[in-house]
This record gives sequence, structure tokens and C-alpha cells, in this order.
Amino acid sequence: MSTVSATPAALDLIAEIVADHGPVLFHQSGGCCDGSSPMCYPQGDFRVGERDVKLGEIGGAPFYISASQAEAWAHTDLVIDVVPGRGGMFSLDNGREKRFLTRSEICRI
Repeated sequence: MSTVSATPAALDLIAEIVADHGPVLFHQSGGCCDGSSPMCYPQGDFRVGERDVKLGEIGGAPFYISASQAEAWAHTDLVIDVVPGRGGMFSLDNGREKRFLTRSEICRI
């Protein structure tokens, strides 16, 4: 089973978002639109699916991944980082000119 961690830049952005919106959670899906970007939502605004897997927490925020992605990435650790750009349309990093990005041994960027 993979694990999840965050870079200092990601932890700083999480703290900024939590200061603005309160507690958050992350979800990494296998959908076509969000690619390798985990989505950040206010806790309670996103319904975690029955087949979603909790990998751990980053910056005090739970991090979930779809079951299909968990299976595909079972043998690598995920590192959540921050890069310039726009976050997903419904993700709380949107509009901050920086966004979260998932890095791994499988998805080196």
C-alpha cells in the first residue's frame, strides 16, 4: 500500500487554505479532467465514496484516493507538491496561481 506525504510548499498552501476555509480534505481520482492534481475540498462538501481509500493525512487533512488509483499506485509513495498554475475548477487551490500536484516514482514530473 502506498503512503502520502507533502512538501513544505504544499503544507504552507494547505495552511493558507485552511485559514480561509476551515478544515479540508483531499481526493485523488482517476478521472480524465484532474489528471495528477489532487482536489482540495472543505470537509463536509465532498462525499467520500464507499470504494475510496484513505492513504493518510497531510497537514492535518485526510487524503483519499479512488480504489482504482490506489491499486495502480500500490507500490509507490505519493508526494503532494505545489507548482505554478490553476487548481481544478472545484478545488480550493483554484485562483491562487499555484496548485497541488501529485508526484511519485510512477509520475515523475
